[in-house]
Amino acid sequence: MTIKISHSVMALAAVGALVGMPMLNGVALAGNKHVDEAVEHARGAASHGKEGHADACVQHAEEALKHAQGAGVKNPHLDEGVKHLKEAVQHGKAGHADACKDHAEGGATHLAEVK
Repeated sequence: MTIKISHSVMALAAVGALVGMPMLNGVALAGNKHVDEAVEHARGAASHGKEGHADACVQHAEEALKHAQGAGVKNPHLDEGVKHLKEAVQHGKAGHADACKDHAEGGATHLAEVK
């Protein structure tokens, strides 16, 4: 009788874990929505910079920066990503599309590492 109860409890715990873990992962992923948006905009900035469009590079880099700063995550990659995005904005405003692209790519690379 004790063995049946143990197996039942273990089965219940296993089902609970299978159902509960995806929900917890969903909560964690929802917390990184800002980071995901930041990566997307940083990549957009790099794409525009590659085409020589410094103004569009700045617009996307600024949007990426807003999302990165709003992520509320403590992570060295986030900090580095923010630094790169600030540089991208500065260079883009000076009309340096290529430098804007380089820093936007650096920002996207670091932000993609934020977990």
